[in-house]
Amino acid sequence: MDSKPKYKTKQRETLLRYLETVPGTHITAADVYEYFRSQGTPIGQSTIYRQLEHLVDEGIINKYIIDANTPACFEYTGEKVHEDAEVCFHCKCEKCGSLIHMHCEELEEIGVHLLNEHHFKLNPMRTVFYGLCENCI
Repeated sequence: MDSKPKYKTKQRETLLRYLETVPGTHITAADVYEYFRSQGTPIGQSTIYRQLEHLVDEGIINKYIIDANTPACFEYTGEKVHEDAEVCFHCKCEKCGSLIHMHCEELEEIGVHLLNEHHFKLNPMRTVFYGLCENCI
């Protein structure tokens, strides 16, 4: 993970300012593109994808890949927050496709158990529980 941005472009700064307004929110590259399009800000899709990947490399945003059929989600955490971010799990509804961002101490304990008892370190950023959300039950 690089600590310094490779390029400080106007589009990068515009994207960063937007991401700072939505901390803790899952967004896709398409969401970002649609936001800028609706604001009349000309940033191309390929630029958005490239800049999001740079920000992931720099540790400013997290990237979540849920499965092959779901676009990657990004979450702004900030430069200093990334290192100490709370453990986060995800639940995906198999009926409506909604993605639920979850902070749960009991699930964190599962990670501790797996490490201590089974010598396996769970990556909560890549852990997804599948089932039905409260709207689809």
